[in-house]
Amino acid sequence: MILDETFTLANGVQIPKLGLGTWQIPDEEVSRVVHDAIAMGYRHVDTAQAYDNERGVGQGLRESGVDRDRVFVTTKLAAECKTFADARDRIDASLKALGLDHIDLMLIHSPQPWTTFREGDRFFEGNREAWRALEEAYASGKLRAIGVSNFEAVDLDNLFESGTVAPMVNQVLAHVGNTPFDLIDHCQSRDILLEAYSPVAHGAALQSKKLAHIAERYGVTIAQVCIRYCLQLGLLPLPKTSNIIHLRDNADIDFALSEDDMSILENAGSEIDYGEASSFPVFAKKRTPQVDR
Repeated sequence: MILDETFTLANGVQIPKLGLGTWQIPDEEVSRVVHDAIAMGYRHVDTAQAYDNERGVGQGLRESGVDRDRVFVTTKLAAECKTFADARDRIDASLKALGLDHIDLMLIHSPQPWTTFREGDRFFEGNREAWRALEEAYASGKLRAIGVSNFEAVDLDNLFESGTVAPMVNQVLAHVGNTPFDLIDHCQSRDILLEAYSPVAHGAALQSKKLAHIAERYGVTIAQVCIRYCLQLGLLPLPKTSNIIHLRDNADIDFALSEDDMSILENAGSEIDYGEASSFPVFAKKRTPQVDR
């Protein structure tokens, strides 16, 4: 069962192969979702300072009754955090909000603040400073692993050149029709695990007739095809849902896509129209409405 399987990070830490994303799940609701997911067998929960729900994630973890060390918790430094002092303070703030004595994985959420995402300044110096704070917290045992999110090759190379610890994870947007193959190769060649957020394209993939035909052949849902696709590429998918039925379905992926179907999906490109959901919503500098999965 996928919920029992793990990847091994470069430092030897085991990370469950499927995680629960919590973006846009409100703090007052997320504790129930986390509790339900853990009761179902999930052992990996992903949050962020920007999600404003770390407190609820921690509450759900405690209320689950499952031993802390059996659940892998990820959070992320706010994208605008680009100084050592601010990053150090924010790491401690996340520990306090989550109510934990350590965090399993902490990421720099973005190489640029969201208001200037992918525009001009790469914030190389700021990212080096934030990374130095993560390295310090990692060395002290506050963090079991450290990494980044939304980093392109040039942003990763900046940390490789200046840091003493290499990033262990890069969490990026990846789904059928929008898969960053060059970045995947770049990271995997450096033993960086790629995590795929929004593997069902913010829910837009559910409207694809091409995916519907493939799903029908396997007797599964479109979401299950999308999640399986990421896993077969060696990515760690992080589908988001607050629906208990979808929680169960997203983990029920005990099937394998054929080589032919993987080839079709890898080359889907513009054949699948995701519309505005094809890119992370910060590109338009606005938030999308909450979409399940």
